[in-house]
Amino acid sequence: MHRRAVPIDQLVIRPFQTLDRRWMLLTAGDLAGSFNPMTISWGALGTVWNKPFAMTLVRPTRFTFGLMDQGHDFTLSVFPEDLKKRVHGVCGTRSGRDLDKVAATGLTPIPSTRVAAPGFDEAELILECRQIYRQDLDPTLFMDPETHNLYQDDHHRFWFGEVVAVHGSDAWCVQDGPVAGTG
Repeated sequence: MHRRAVPIDQLVIRPFQTLDRRWMLLTAGDLAGSFNPMTISWGALGTVWNKPFAMTLVRPTRFTFGLMDQGHDFTLSVFPEDLKKRVHGVCGTRSGRDLDKVAATGLTPIPSTRVAAPGFDEAELILECRQIYRQDLDPTLFMDPETHNLYQDDHHRFWFGEVVAVHGSDAWCVQDGPVAGTG
C-alpha cells in the first residue's frame, strides 16, 4: 500500500465511522521482540493537553493488555475494506496467546518511524502513538446503567497516546485548500 507522511493538521478522518464501522487494529509491543495486533472499535481521537491524541481501551483479560502495560507506545492501523473480514475476523476473535495473528492473516509488519510498535504494509492509515496516560475505568463512576451493564468484572484500562506520526494514503490527507476549522 502506498502511504506517505501526513502532517497531523492535514489528516482527514471521520472518527465515528472509522472506529465504529471500519475498525482499527491496535498493535502493542516491539517489532524486534513480541508484539500483538487486536481489533478495536472503541476509542477516541482529538486533542488533549495541547497534543493530538488517540485513546484506546483494553480489557485486562486480553493478551495485548500486558504488552500495553509493559510498553511505551502503540500503533493504530486502518485497512482497506476488502481486507476487513480477513484481518478483523482473526484479530477480533482470537487471542495472541494461542495464535500468531500475523501469520494467520498474512499481514506484513513494518517498522514505525517514531515508535517501537509496528504498523502493517497493507494498512492505508497508520497512527504512531506514544503513551502519555493510562487509567482503569472506575465502576463506581458510571452514570449510565446501560453502559455499566456492558461489564462483568472486567473493566477496561484506557490509554491516551500522543499521535507522533501519521502515514496514510491520499484518501486520508487534505488534497487542496485550507483545513476545515483553521481559518
